[in-house]
Amino acid sequence: MDLVNARSLATLLLSLLLATSCARLTGLKKFGDRGKKGPPPFGASGIPAPLRGGDAGTPVAPGGNIPPSQPLQVTPESDIAWTDPDNPDGGIPDLVPLLAAPKKGPWEESETIAKQRSSRENKPLLIWFSDSKNSPGCKGVSAELFADHAFDSWARENVIRLKIDAYVRQDDSNLSIGESMDKEIRLKDYVASMKKRYKVLGHPTFLILSSSGDVVATYKGYRSGQAAYTWGLFRQGQSLAAKSNAEWRAGLMKKGYREWQDRRGNKVFARLENYSKGQLYLTEPDGLRSRTQESKLSDADQAWIKQQKAARGIE
Repeated sequence: MDLVNARSLATLLLSLLLATSCARLTGLKKFGDRGKKGPPPFGASGIPAPLRGGDAGTPVAPGGNIPPSQPLQVTPESDIAWTDPDNPDGGIPDLVPLLAAPKKGPWEESETIAKQRSSRENKPLLIWFSDSKNSPGCKGVSAELFADHAFDSWARENVIRLKIDAYVRQDDSNLSIGESMDKEIRLKDYVASMKKRYKVLGHPTFLILSSSGDVVATYKGYRSGQAAYTWGLFRQGQSLAAKSNAEWRAGLMKKGYREWQDRRGNKVFARLENYSKGQLYLTEPDGLRSRTQESKLSDADQAWIKQQKAARGIE
């Protein structure tokens, strides 16, 4: 075969190879187009007809079968309170003497009592972490601010005060040596747990809490001559906590809580859990339950009960 004929044969073979490749590619493209243009094999829902009764179905929205606009409704643990599961009404204290219990002084020493007063009286809680023996700042704020009559009047009206003193002293002569040592250990453990919970590292440290227990302000340290400045900080924190208190109470009122008042003017913020023949069982936001007689409540509360009974057809 001469050179010309060889070149002609090579050209012919290359042309046949290219034509075959193009035909294959064209066929694949047409096959893909047919697949895209055709309807989904199981309808819009993507579910085979035997499993959906034969209708075309509707598209399934992302997120499963729980609508995102309807969150799960869970009863808060704070709304469930029992004194004794076997005897729910046993040991429930009477409300009137509970509210009339004498106050120890301007500064409470028990966090439990201070928080109860904060909730009942609708006042923020001012906590003073002190070391009355070793801290010059604590001695200074005590003499320059806390001993001032004007500050004391403001504090009685606007806050509940709680003092946590790192200097624990036991001077109760009615206790034996063993009892005194045991009580001192318990007090030191209490102070240590409070400081750990609120992350207090130095003295003095001041915290202002809303009635719900949220810390709205923290102030550290005190220098001589800063009485007016420190008081101003307390006023600012009290104002912030008062707004938080209002929001917190508004939320609880939607759950049935309201303010009750006895014949002496003592108040408690609680929810009526049970009423029977003039006796009421109340639950405070912290879960404390108490009972009282309708006749021991204020005229306004008795009128509210009468209104509620009438609405329910109760005589």
